[in-house]
Amino acid sequence: MSKSLIINKYISKEFLKIFLYMLLGFSCLSIIMNLFEEINFFGDFGVGILVPFFMSILIMPNIIYTLLPFIVLFTSIWLFLKLIRTEEIVAMKASGMSNISLILIPSVVAFVLGIFIVLAVNPIISTLVEKYETIKANYHTDQEYLAAITANGIWMKQNKSGIISIIRSSNLKNENLENVSIYQFKEDNTLINRMEAESAYIKNTTWILKNVKEYKKVDDENILTNFEEVKFDSIYNLEKIRTLYTNLDTISFWKIPDQIELLKERGYSTKEMQGKFQKTISFPFFLVSMVLLAGVFTLGTKYKGSNWNYVLISIIACIVIYYTDYFSLALGKTERLPIEVSVWMPVIIVFIFSTVGLIHVNQK
Repeated sequence: MSKSLIINKYISKEFLKIFLYMLLGFSCLSIIMNLFEEINFFGDFGVGILVPFFMSILIMPNIIYTLLPFIVLFTSIWLFLKLIRTEEIVAMKASGMSNISLILIPSVVAFVLGIFIVLAVNPIISTLVEKYETIKANYHTDQEYLAAITANGIWMKQNKSGIISIIRSSNLKNENLENVSIYQFKEDNTLINRMEAESAYIKNTTWILKNVKEYKKVDDENILTNFEEVKFDSIYNLEKIRTLYTNLDTISFWKIPDQIELLKERGYSTKEMQGKFQKTISFPFFLVSMVLLAGVFTLGTKYKGSNWNYVLISIIACIVIYYTDYFSLALGKTERLPIEVSVWMPVIIVFIFSTVGLIHVNQK
């Protein structure tokens, strides 16, 4: 086995070992921090500690998935500092390796790790988040509205002035819901009436229903009344309906294309779903950019013995990257930038910064 192959294998193993340590530490921290939130939520239901703890376990993988780029950043800094502190980097350079070679090895590992997480782990995380949302929804007894898109159509629920309305439509076309059914109940779940409309103009919260059939029960008799037009007070309007759909974290990478097609078919905005798709595609590259950034921070400066400076730099970098990513996505959602550009821009910025830094690092 060649010397370079041995070194590559050693660095890869060290990177994965440190990554697992970081993963375990952040997992425990996320469970503990989220546990307080769950205890606060379930405090009035008398469920004990087991349910909040179980809920924290369910949501923990999704939290870790969100934090993974920063976990990789800390992992890479720890790895490079270890190589410097133990002077292993001197022996590696003596064997002919450059600083860029040392950085590229964990970069490849991070890229492969990112692909594995997207293709295999992401669907599991989505299933756990869906389970989490389902359990928590059972305790939202006072929620006033709900909206979802399914293969059976668009479904909405609202609670207004003591009347609960369940609304279903086949699809959204321009400013109108088509084939609308509205079931209205009292708070004790007694059915008040049912309305079937050909369409509903929903630009404002006062809907205008067209060609309406109203079914009402009076003295144990079902009365049918036809109307050409009926006004219906809703908490939804066109803008709100276009952006209402399931928590994106419950949708796995493999289901995103089908979900985008479903949203298009129902007349909904697909920007956020397309943003999620692009963000998932960019995930492995984001991890690589974190390794490159860590190399610039550590191998590009003289090691001074204390790790606290690097911890501080890492925290500042995480904050800057997080808010850059958040701001960029906001520009995409408001159509100031194409959604693809808004997702990839933070990754490209980090890559450009790291590339310039790597030129300096390779001269050392």
